Amino acid sequence: MGAIEDVYEDLETDVDFEEFEAAVEDKVEQMGGLADEETAAMLLAHELRDDEVEGVADVAPGMDEVKFLAKVTKIGELRTFERDGEDEDGRVVNVDVADESGRIRITMWDEMAEDALERLEVGQNLRVAGRPKEGYNGVEVDVDKVEPAPDAEVDVEMRDSYRVEDLALGLSDVNLQGRVLSTDSVRTFDRDDGSEGRVANLTLGDPTGRIRVTLWDEKADLATEFAAGDSVEVVDGYVRERDGTLELHVGNRGAVEPIEAEIEYVPDTRDIGSLELGETVDIAGGVIETDPKRTFDRDDGSEGQVRNVRIKDETGDIRVALWGEKADDDIDLADYVVVTDAEIQDGWQDDLEASAGWQSTVSVMDETPEDAADTETDAAQSTGLGAFGDGGDAGGGGDADNGGTTATADPEPPSASDGTSGGGAAAAVTERPDDEEVESETFTGTVVQAGSPVVLDDGSETRSVETDESLRLGEKVTVSGPRRDGTIHADEIERTK
Repeated sequence: MGAIEDVYEDLETDVDFEEFEAAVEDKVEQMGGLADEETAAMLLAHELRDDEVEGVADVAPGMDEVKFLAKVTKIGELRTFERDGEDEDGRVVNVDVADESGRIRITMWDEMAEDALERLEVGQNLRVAGRPKEGYNGVEVDVDKVEPAPDAEVDVEMRDSYRVEDLALGLSDVNLQGRVLSTDSVRTFDRDDGSEGRVANLTLGDPTGRIRVTLWDEKADLATEFAAGDSVEVVDGYVRERDGTLELHVGNRGAVEPIEAEIEYVPDTRDIGSLELGETVDIAGGVIETDPKRTFDRDDGSEGQVRNVRIKDETGDIRVALWGEKADDDIDLADYVVVTDAEIQDGWQDDLEASAGWQSTVSVMDETPEDAADTETDAAQSTGLGAFGDGGDAGGGGDADNGGTTATADPEPPSASDGTSGGGAAAAVTERPDDEEVESETFTGTVVQAGSPVVLDDGSETRSVETDESLRLGEKVTVSGPRRDGTIHADEIERTK
């Protein structure tokens, strides 16, 4: 075996030996006799090792040049553009390729672009050499050299449709069927060129996961045509990344269409009893308490809104704060809901609470899982508590003067004693001992509900406050006083400028 063969034998590359041998001879000639065949072969081997990547997933912006083997999955249209100072238009075509590690877009220019349209086919294997850069849909490679590799094997499945678990950054022409988990209103924004853009979102789920769908411009109105539980198909979407999470985008060429098929979505949720502060999780449970929606003024003068509900599974229960448009969601007692991407925060009375913000979805499921916790009783008790909490007559023969007896909003209230609320639901009452130790608390927050009780919000927690003072919405105050049944009875109030 000769020197060239020895070096090639130790080299892991997709380059054929004949091509390697010819390159060695060219290298010897270029160096004007300063290197023999073995030295030239070793120099080439070093260059190949530096440039070759194990898969397209390893390609990153900033690399000088890369070489890889991949399969053609899509060939774009030839586009022309004007070059500054030149009479002849430029030509460009984008080709999507993939290997076992991922997918990437390669870009070919001018004569190479025209040649690609004539010779390339979907499913064809290629050897590619080029320079990586950051493109509109992620990493792209400007091609310096490309050639067919008919004898190479690239294990990539060609798809007509995708599931959520199949999606990868850079994919385009994606068709995906899913169940609508949540919808969003249309929002507008100003582009750099002064024009107005429009955007809206859907969240879809299928048996393999869920994905946020972003609808642009004239497609944004599609978000208003569907409701949670509908089955739809995204046509000609493309995959982008936002804050480290994949999203499916729909632009001018894409669509979202209703379908008759029933798409199953089984959420992968955490037990409520296992939640820890600072986590972002998916949770599910039956609704056992609902609060009215509250509005408040933000620092920028805009109006915000929030609504609290409490959900329960077999391991525990937790209050969920529904912010913004989610406060308008139609959620009733005993509904079974799934909340995704909820942030676990410090809540009221040192309890944890889940915050459902812009990135979260809240879905009311059509059916309650067979193994779900029984929340019917808790929901009924919560209805009774609401009657007491409003300060009105509980009705149905309840004893309102029962020697210091008060209504409580305990998440697991005791059995009703001798009273029921107006709809027949049991009202939970507890008796406060005369020597009960009353805790004092000082709390600073913004008034998000005026009247009786006043509700304060400090951005992460809320407090109910009983006071004779007249407080205005949006006013920031500090209150101090004893806390009974979760309500601060204010002895002192200090207004903060």
